[in-house]
Amino acid sequence: LTNHHVVADADEIVIALRDGREARAKVVGSDPDTDLAVLRVQLPSMPEITLRDSTTLRIGDVVLAIGNPFGVGQTVTMGIVSAMGRSELGINTFEDFIQTDAAINPGNSGGALVDAHGELVGINSAIFSKSGGYQGIGFAIPTRIVRQVFDEIVAHGRVVRGWLGIEPQLLTPELAYALGQPDAQGVVVSGLVRNGPAHVAGILPGDIISGFSGKPVTSPRQVIDGVAALKPGTKVTLDVLRE
Repeated sequence: LTNHHVVADADEIVIALRDGREARAKVVGSDPDTDLAVLRVQLPSMPEITLRDSTTLRIGDVVLAIGNPFGVGQTVTMGIVSAMGRSELGINTFEDFIQTDAAINPGNSGGALVDAHGELVGINSAIFSKSGGYQGIGFAIPTRIVRQVFDEIVAHGRVVRGWLGIEPQLLTPELAYALGQPDAQGVVVSGLVRNGPAHVAGILPGDIISGFSGKPVTSPRQVIDGVAALKPGTKVTLDVLRE
């Protein structure tokens, strides 16, 4: 497993192991929307890592980031889980990052974020920095997402997701008042893909989606992630306020 942006433009991919072995790797498939890629390597006795369920992580848990920062060689840095569920950062289409203060720099991308027992909890992916280097805010893709993407790529060569064809916008109090629904909660449909599923079903720009499959909607991310988790062709029920 690695990041999509690590291998996207590569002419050749070589995997180097700690025991000195090297081998060429083939891309099984990649997913730009989560920035993950799956590689296949033909070598005997490959080392393996145990995947821990990232939903069991807690803020303050000790984690270690493994990578090759700035090409200096394999490096391990230590920190804690600073936050969970970081999203709307504009990095990936689907975001649910683990935030950590373990030092992550250019070259750490695609490396493992492990807990104190050496179990994988995330794939190091990005940093927030004004200098281009470590400033205490790093992001890793949690194994909750990694496992789903890995299984889809192995099964289909790509990730198959549900799709609604709307552009959801957060319903702020000011926007709700302007739409004549001051007490409404949910998301506003600010755009539609012509002839997409939502358009065909009768959704209109300006509609307020307050419920999705029987559950209250509180953010655009909730709608995007909920739809993406469904298989194409699945029927869903939307609670909609109009005019």
